[in-house]
Amino acid sequence: MSHSATEQISSKQAWGGGAAPYNISWGKMMMWFFLVSDALTFSALLIYYGATRNANSQHWPDPDGVFNHFPGVEGHIPLLFVSLMTFILIMSSVTMVLAVDAGHRGDKKRVILWMVLTIVGGCMFLGSQAWEWTHFITGTPHGYQQPDGSHIYGATMIENEYGAKAFANLFFTITGFHGSHVFSGVLINVISLIMVIRGVFERRGHYEWIEKIGLYWHFVDLVWVFVFTFYYLI
Repeated sequence: MSHSATEQISSKQAWGGGAAPYNISWGKMMMWFFLVSDALTFSALLIYYGATRNANSQHWPDPDGVFNHFPGVEGHIPLLFVSLMTFILIMSSVTMVLAVDAGHRGDKKRVILWMVLTIVGGCMFLGSQAWEWTHFITGTPHGYQQPDGSHIYGATMIENEYGAKAFANLFFTITGFHGSHVFSGVLINVISLIMVIRGVFERRGHYEWIEKIGLYWHFVDLVWVFVFTFYYLI
């Protein structure tokens, strides 16, 4: 561009704002920046988990032997409860998709319905996680059976009778960090639901806020899939 052409661009055109880079609003752009930075944090935790597990492979407990309790069921059922938790969170992500779709169509009643179900799913996941933490700390009535046939009971971040101390420390850190994200998401969804009921987004003429919250909720769901795979399955 020539010097004369540059001089013809007014300061308002150059710095006045209003442009949407990549054809998305600044709000969505900032949400994506946040999610990328948060993904790096979770990635670092999971990489550290893998390195720690490899360094303590001889003393690392089998997840099937630790996470095998289920409410109201006698005996050991490996990973069934955590699988149920995963299913609940995935279904809440589905209802969030439906809420965003209803917002695009301006269907206030459907937005309310699907957001309520999303909040219920998030609360169910948090309740399930609290139950799992309780049993992880106190142990099951029969304890965790070690290869030599002896039984042990529970773990804390100070003392871990399952095996490698890092196993409990990383469990509380990774699942707790993810749980804090789910808790924050539930609170934001509750606030957003109140805004929907009060007609805030109808007055704005769009439901973009619900779409941005949906991005965060899907991210939380995706992260749990990786946590479930790395910590419970492998």
